[in-house]
Amino acid sequence: MSNEWIWIIFALINFCLLLGMYRLFGKTGLFVWIGMATVIANIQVVKTIELFGVTATLGNILYGTAFLATDILNEKYGKEEAKQAVWIGFSTLLVMTTIMQGALLFTPAEGDIAHEAMATLFSIGPQIALGSLTAYIVSQHFDVWIYTKIRKIFKSDRTLWLRNNVSTMISQLLDSAIFCAIAFYGTYPADIWLEIFLTTYFIKFLVAALDTPFMYWAKSINR
Repeated sequence: MSNEWIWIIFALINFCLLLGMYRLFGKTGLFVWIGMATVIANIQVVKTIELFGVTATLGNILYGTAFLATDILNEKYGKEEAKQAVWIGFSTLLVMTTIMQGALLFTPAEGDIAHEAMATLFSIGPQIALGSLTAYIVSQHFDVWIYTKIRKIFKSDRTLWLRNNVSTMISQLLDSAIFCAIAFYGTYPADIWLEIFLTTYFIKFLVAALDTPFMYWAKSINR
């Protein structure tokens, strides 16, 4: 099976699991999902794959579900609940980054088999860590803000797709721009930097487009 088909199936599974958490646990499930998604996405991002003719990182699907979860909270529970979820995700990511950097400082035992693998996954430079944290907190708060603004103009359920897609796609563009600017500034020539930025956003754009039916599904779930 090609990477493209696996990616589509994997995306659908991620969205279904998110709605499963919401169906079982309500908005608490969305809070938990956002915290979990930000952590796991930052582990998955280490793996790169060939997808639709470009090289992409694996964490974009799960990271995109955090934006969907934020939009669901904003739609059904209001702006303040969505903002709280953003801070939960940011705090979870910050704590994970701090703890794992500390864990890598320990000298492994002679027979240890895990340290090198852990170092590969969690040994990140300060520039990348700063880029990831800054991009998350800015883009997620922007997502909450712009979703609220769009909803004041387009209020009906028929335009749910509009406020969901526009807010997420613009926020993901902002996220990609901030992360690439901080994490890779001065590391690559301008043309390579632009390619990284465009391919990163291209995959995030596809994830945002795929989540629309799941936004309507979440809207129909009564809690």
